[in-house]
Amino acid sequence: MRDKKTCDKKTRDKKTRDKKTRLTAATVAVLLAASACGGRGEAGGSTAAQGECKGQQTTGITGESVKLGGIYPLSGPTSAYGEIPKGIKAYFDHLNTEKGGVGGRKIEFIVRDDGYQPPKSVEEARRLVEQDRVFALFQTLGTPTSSAVMEYANQRKVPQVFVSSGASKWGADPVKYPWTIGWQPSYASEGRLYGQYLKDDEPDAEVAILYQNDDYGKDLREGFLTAIEGSGVKVVAEQSYEVTDPSIDPQMRNLAESGADVFLDITTPKFGSQALAADAQNTAWNPLHIINNVASSMTVLEPVGFDRVQGIVSAAFLKDPSDPQWADDPEMKLYEEKLAKYAPGLDPTNAFYSLGWASASAMEKALGAMKCPTREGLMEAVRDFEDVRSDLLLPGVTMNTGPRDGYPIETLQLQRFEGERWNLFGEAIDTRKAGR
Repeated sequence: MRDKKTCDKKTRDKKTRDKKTRLTAATVAVLLAASACGGRGEAGGSTAAQGECKGQQTTGITGESVKLGGIYPLSGPTSAYGEIPKGIKAYFDHLNTEKGGVGGRKIEFIVRDDGYQPPKSVEEARRLVEQDRVFALFQTLGTPTSSAVMEYANQRKVPQVFVSSGASKWGADPVKYPWTIGWQPSYASEGRLYGQYLKDDEPDAEVAILYQNDDYGKDLREGFLTAIEGSGVKVVAEQSYEVTDPSIDPQMRNLAESGADVFLDITTPKFGSQALAADAQNTAWNPLHIINNVASSMTVLEPVGFDRVQGIVSAAFLKDPSDPQWADDPEMKLYEEKLAKYAPGLDPTNAFYSLGWASASAMEKALGAMKCPTREGLMEAVRDFEDVRSDLLLPGVTMNTGPRDGYPIETLQLQRFEGERWNLFGEAIDTRKAGR
């Protein structure tokens, strides 16, 4: 795995690249044209009524502004994710104040709380679309919650862009769901990365798995199982938990009894902290602890104690704001400076803020790439990325999409926690090489 080279699209055969571009444009045009509304939305920019843009939806966008709506669990068991929109808002405030927005359009970002409850997610999506009249839903967070919203968004033909979840479904059926697209690497891809890592470094490992009992947990688990199939790596124990469970202590006791060499921890932040603490307390069990990217932030690790999480392994696609190697990095310096200016008091080392910043940067790129300032134009843009960079992505990581690729980012790099920070090792791996 470590000997593989990061995919460099710039060296592709030109004929293949041109064919992809033509296919992308044609496919997206057909999908969106088939689902487009017959009339225009509320008045938009003048170009929306001219040429190929005529008849497309302009609700929520004018020549001076664009309105976006985000849905997050600001309350409830996964409320740690409620910090992400603060980083997004800081980026948009910086963009609006210092750059005049995107193409002269200032971004209004409206955030709603769903408490990580799917029925509430749909309720808030309806509120954003039908009352607030947003141009697009941006960064709906969570797999079960965003799945519920996906049905509504595609029925209403409203873009659901850069879903904050790595579930495989966001890119699985663009014909049925042309208005939804993911952003971060898929959970299945992350699972395959861990499986390949063990095959290379621990070829006879016995593995115990803890996973959240929903699409999120199952996707990563299945990716891992697919990667180790036919190898000497074996799963000897598995336990699942519900997001509403108060504790995972019983599951951790059962997994420890297996005596496995490796513990694959597929959790969200609250349960990630619990799993790390339980592992550290059980001195009789000392497995290699692999924790998924979702639960690898400093806000998860620090309460447990850095001395108790040494040597754990995870994966990353973003620069870690707590890592001193990025101290002089221009993107990181800009992030730290503007976060302090537009969101004073926030800790810039909190990875949830940098994640929000990076996703907002991606949205700026998408809005800037629209040929038509319409909902259809936005979806065409996000399905035709080629080596597009968003702020704070790791070196070698770019955004790439296509007619059947609903994940702009699919490159990951392994990291190990040492001292008081994550340290990258190996090389950035484009998981597309492993196929879907």
